[in-house]
Amino acid sequence: MPELSHFPPLAFTRPASLVRHARGTLGLACLLSLFGCSLPPLEGRSVSHALSAEESAQTRLGRAVEPELQAHPGTTGIHPLEDPHDAFAARALLARAAERTLDVQYYIWHNDITGTMLLGELLTAAERGVRVRMLIDDIGTSGLDTELAAMAAHANIEVRLFNPMTIRKPKMLSYVISPMRANRRMHNKSFTVDNQATIIGGRNVGDEYFGATDGKLFADLDVLAIGPVTKDVSTQFDAYWTSASAYQAQDLLPAPQSGDLEQLKSKATELMQSPRATEFSQSITQSPFVARLMDRTLPMQWVQVKMVTDDPAKGLGKAPREHLLFPQLEKALGKIDTSVDLVSAYFVPGKAGVDAFGQLADAGVKVRVLTNAIEATDVPAVHAGYAKRRKDLLERGVTLYEMRSLVPSYAGQHEKRFFQRFGSSGASLHAKTFAVDGKRLFVGSFNFDPRSAHLNTELGFLIDSPELAQQLIRVFDKEVPRVSYRVELGKDGDLQWVSGMGANATVYTTEPHTTWWSRGMVRFLGWLPIEWLL
Repeated sequence: MPELSHFPPLAFTRPASLVRHARGTLGLACLLSLFGCSLPPLEGRSVSHALSAEESAQTRLGRAVEPELQAHPGTTGIHPLEDPHDAFAARALLARAAERTLDVQYYIWHNDITGTMLLGELLTAAERGVRVRMLIDDIGTSGLDTELAAMAAHANIEVRLFNPMTIRKPKMLSYVISPMRANRRMHNKSFTVDNQATIIGGRNVGDEYFGATDGKLFADLDVLAIGPVTKDVSTQFDAYWTSASAYQAQDLLPAPQSGDLEQLKSKATELMQSPRATEFSQSITQSPFVARLMDRTLPMQWVQVKMVTDDPAKGLGKAPREHLLFPQLEKALGKIDTSVDLVSAYFVPGKAGVDAFGQLADAGVKVRVLTNAIEATDVPAVHAGYAKRRKDLLERGVTLYEMRSLVPSYAGQHEKRFFQRFGSSGASLHAKTFAVDGKRLFVGSFNFDPRSAHLNTELGFLIDSPELAQQLIRVFDKEVPRVSYRVELGKDGDLQWVSGMGANATVYTTEPHTTWWSRGMVRFLGWLPIEWLL
């Protein structure tokens, strides 16, 4: 049987010519650095650590979950967060339950309804004495400089930015100053309370991830965990917090003005009471999530869970291969015997990836992939990297599905049930999960693309749960065909897209809901030598 070493991301490569081209910007970078665009020194950063096991056990949350931990020694309790409102409420309610610490790590934090409301929850926790540490990738903080500077000025809040942009406006100029560092982002997502409970998965903090926008929504998946793996998440947070890529926000952002913090409080309070946020304020007040966690009635699966993550030194291109996420996942999974069912919003297998999936199919492994159709994707360049490999994947025996872009109000019951399962009522896939052999499930931030493999840092859980793995298989069996196009090879060898099931299925011979211009642009992007950046 094939080893996981044949799984695609291990074979992603970066053309040396492109690396040389990136380094060719060094002269311009040096010129810009003369204008004060260098990073501040790392010396003098405050020192802090996650709560010890003894300290965290004495918190209210620790005392509440202790009987369950004693009843399930050596295992971790897992609770999937499928509905977007539940995922938001879980974070807000856990922040309210925190007594000692809140460690928050995200790739994107938007300055919108849900982003402001969660900032308000963190601020409220800090004001009752909870130590709050925020580690945010700086690519995802646009429009938040004033708010983050105000938060960082609070006595109980520390804010650090990962691989920060030295030019605040426009940030993209930092790609000219330091292209190799600026291209390396922290894609991890975690929300950890009192070193007792943590939420990880695919969701960033923003309205589109929690179903709070009329625009593009993201179907996603998180899990809540309590037990031993929570300590592992805290350990990786500390490693990132003290890494050479994490800079104190106050050393980079403009000094906060008098009244900025009060203004943020008022804005969060007003939003909580506004009609725009009614669903979210109600999701907090009506959710029994924390109450059920505290009284041990929240449904949990007690299983073996392994955290896999990249060494934060990957943010500077200095992590040894054995300290990267995928080799850890490779070792943990071992052989694949019967099936791989993969959900990846951004799926760019590359030529070597096609061979890897093909070898699995040749060995009798059933390989199914769900990714975004061109009409649903938010990154056309990524779709281009995938699109040019479709025919080869199909010829090697891989089954491909492309999720349609559906307007929630027009979606049928099957479509709505699918989106609810993946955490949104919305229109674009964002989840990163896969099941292997119907026995194990991965949930996290890792996309099957070169960027996740080589450039971004990532975080995820490998969960030994046949029940959860079988749920994903049933989704592929029954629900995916209803909400996606199945890509096939026609009799003439050209691609075709099948929408629906049975006699009523519609067959398209060009990509559905596209124009010649959009198809031409995707084809052009596919010709460019940018696959290593996708």
